[in-house]
Formats: sequence, structure tokens, C-alpha cells
Amino acid sequence: MITKLRAATAQWTVVVPVVSFVVLALTWHRDLPGWVVGIVACFLAGAVLAAVHHAEVIAHRVGEPFGSLVLAVAVTVIEVALIVTLMIDGGSKSATLARDTVFAAVMITCNGILGLSILVTAIKYRTADFNAEGTGAALACIGTLATLSLVLPTFTTSSPGPQFSTTQLVFAATASLVLYGLFVATLTFRHRDYFLSVTVEGRGFIEEEHAEPPTAKAAWLSLLLLGVALVSVVGLAKGVSPTIESAVDEAGLPASVVGVVIAMLVLLPETIAALRAALRNRVQTSLNLALGSALASIGLTIPAVAIASTWLSGPLVLGLDPAHMVLLTLTIVLGTLTVIPRRATPLQGAVHLAVLAAYVVLAVNP
Repeated sequence: MITKLRAATAQWTVVVPVVSFVVLALTWHRDLPGWVVGIVACFLAGAVLAAVHHAEVIAHRVGEPFGSLVLAVAVTVIEVALIVTLMIDGGSKSATLARDTVFAAVMITCNGILGLSILVTAIKYRTADFNAEGTGAALACIGTLATLSLVLPTFTTSSPGPQFSTTQLVFAATASLVLYGLFVATLTFRHRDYFLSVTVEGRGFIEEEHAEPPTAKAAWLSLLLLGVALVSVVGLAKGVSPTIESAVDEAGLPASVVGVVIAMLVLLPETIAALRAALRNRVQTSLNLALGSALASIGLTIPAVAIASTWLSGPLVLGLDPAHMVLLTLTIVLGTLTVIPRRATPLQGAVHLAVLAAYVVLAVNP
């Protein structure tokens, strides 16, 4: 019975990404009626679940923290491609798209995924124990890159409005790439033990404990299907975005709500993977996913839009408004206070989720 169940699971995780990609190809850049949007949404959900499955297969093969890095970077690279594509198609209306998407990703990962993971682990295991060295280093990089890329443009005077001059934009893009590259090197090689799960007693580090890892052939197949599934997730999310935009307009909500919804859809694979790890008392894996995704979003998006801005005719607005700067500051301060004790209770998780709720409320009612 178990063998049959595993075979059925393996079969649908292969079929769904392929069929979802076909649906994406058939619906790309087309006006979709309501019933087709419903079908697309179903395949979107299936592609998300398939992506999580294949990410876990790869993580099982390569171990932590490499597994978290694969999913975070894969999602972000495709997300960046989507942002650049929308900016090219959107003209002046897409001036704030990169800023809104990056900030939404930071708030969802650093407050939503992180807070939910801590809350789930702490409720089930009393406290969530993690490695403060690696988590603190990731949080420091996020705070630095977010400030350099999203806060400073509001206060610079070389260009009108919350925009960087060309020199400033080149600096921000270079700093983002360099710091993200150093973070990846720290995560994967030089200080890999900083990102491994701690023992229950908090002394020393432990590798992820798994059953027999999959074969190299199975891992390569999962890597291919992960890419197909993630392309489908982002592409189908773009396909349903006109329907979301229409619903937002009819409800009289700000346009920024669309960005929040799309960011949530794109980050669903990481959210589900982080929750699964949290339920197994592997909250460090969850934090690696959350903070790694936030870093990848800033570190890859800013350089990409900097390059794209050389042929885009419209302005590139990166500076946050005052309310969002307050939320970003609060997120970094709370993250620091959460990391320092090396363990967290349900209270810390709930506090981070409260900040995310405030961000969503302000997006709906600025």
C-alpha cells in the first residue's frame, strides 16, 4: 500500500508541472474568461505543491543549507525575470513595480514565513531553537541591502523624487551583488555550520537526518521539474493577475494590493517548504528559506532592474514611503531581538505576524 502511494505521489509530481507548463503556454498573453481563470488557479496550486516536493527531493540529496538555497534562488531568478518583463511591458505605470515587489517579498519572508515557522515550532516543541550566528548574519545583510536600495533613494538629492542617479544605482546594484555573493559563500562553504540546525540543548550542530537520499538521476530530474514548476507558478500567477487587478479595482482598493497578492502566490513554495520543516522541529531550515529568499530578492532584483533601466524609458522609483520605512525598521529591530536569545517562543512568532498584518492593512488602506 505504501509503495503504491509513493508511486502515485511520484507520478503526479511529474505530470502536474508538465501539464501546468502546457497550460501556461496556451494561456500566455491572452484574455481569459472567468472559468478559464479558475482552471489556471487549480494548476497554479498544483505547480506550487509539485515545486515543494521537488525542492525537498533536491534538499534531501544535497543536504542543508544547500537545499534551502536551491529553492530560494530558483524562485527569485524567475521572479526577477517576471519583474523585468512586466517593467518592459508596463511603461511608466511600472515605475514602482520593482520596489513594491522587493518590499513585499521582504515583509512576507521576514515576518510572514519567519513568524509562522517560529510559531508552529514553538507551539509544538515549546521553543524554537536556532543558530544565532547564521540567522543574525542573514538579517544584517537584509537590513543593509534594504536600507541601501529602498530607503536611501528617498533622501538622495541628485535626482528628483525617490530615485537614484545613475552612479548611485550602479553602486546599489554592485553592493547588492557583492554582499549576496559573500552571503552565499558563507552559507555554503566557509561557515556552513552557522546555518545548520542546533541540538535541542543548544550545544553544537547537527546535520539534517533523512532516510536514504535519492539517486543522482532522481535529483537531476527533480531539479529539471522544479524549474518547470516554478516557471509555471510565476507565469500562471501573471496570467491570473488581470483578474486580480479587476477585482481590486471593483473593490476600490489601492493598486499595491495586486503586488501583495502576486508576491504571496510566488512565495507559496517557500512558505509550504518552511512550514513542513518547522513541523519537523527544523526551524533553522525554515529561517534559511525565509531570510535567504529575502536576500535573494534584493540581491538579484536590484542589479537586474539597474541593467533593465538602461533601455527602459520610464522612471525607476525605488524609495519607500515613510510608512513602509517604519515597517522595515520595525522588522529589522524585531528580527534582531528574536535572534539574539537563540530561541523563540510563540510570542515572538506572533509579533512578527502582527507586523505582516499591519503591512497588509496599510496596503489595503494606506
